[in-house]
Amino acid sequence: MAMVATSEGFSLCPLPLSLGWKGGRTASSSRASASRSHGLRMAEPAFRIGHGFDIHRLAPLEVAGQGCVIGGVKVENFELGTEAHSDGDVLYHSVTDAILGALSLPDIGQLFPDTDPKWKGCDSEKFLAEAWKLMDERGYQVSNLDVTLILERPKVSPIKSRMEDNLSRVLKAELDVVNVKARTHEKVDSIGEGRAMACHAVILMEKKAK
Repeated sequence: MAMVATSEGFSLCPLPLSLGWKGGRTASSSRASASRSHGLRMAEPAFRIGHGFDIHRLAPLEVAGQGCVIGGVKVENFELGTEAHSDGDVLYHSVTDAILGALSLPDIGQLFPDTDPKWKGCDSEKFLAEAWKLMDERGYQVSNLDVTLILERPKVSPIKSRMEDNLSRVLKAELDVVNVKARTHEKVDSIGEGRAMACHAVILMEKKAK
C-alpha cells in the first residue's frame, strides 16, 4: 500500500507488484524466489556477476604441513606454507566462490566442507573444475574474470602468467578475458605482517550462443 494525495487529504492505494516491499525484498524478487523454491524454471539472465573472497594463514612448513600453492602454481623456495584443509589455494577458492555466487548456489564451504576427510590436502583445481562444470551446465561461459591477490609475500609477479594460463585452461576461457593482479596490504594486520594472504575475484559470465 502507498500513501497518495487526494483533494480530501491522503488515502492508501495498492502499489504495483514490481514496487512492493516486504521483509527487505521487493515483491517481484520474492515472487522469483517463490518460483525457484517451488521448482519452476524462470528464464536465465543473459549475464551474471559473482564475487568471491578467501583468506588463509601462512605458517612455517612444519606447522602448515604443506607448501604454498597460488593459482595452481606451487611456490618454490618459500619457507611458509598455507594452513588449510585442502591445499589452501586462495586464488582458486575465491574464483570458485565467485562462480557459485553468480549462479546463486551454495558457497565452496558448503559444497566441499572442511569436515570431510576426502578433501584433506585436495588439489583445489578440482573445486574450480566442478564450479566450471556447474556454470557450463547452466549454459554460461566466462565473459571476464578479474582477480586481486592481497599479500606481502611470496612475490607472485614471476608466476603471474602461469596463474592466468591455469585459469584460462580450467575455465576454458580465452587469456584476454582473464586477469590476475596483486597488491600488498601496506603492512596492516595479519596480511600486511606476512602471516596471511587473501584474494578477491569478480566474474562476469554470459549466456553461450545457441
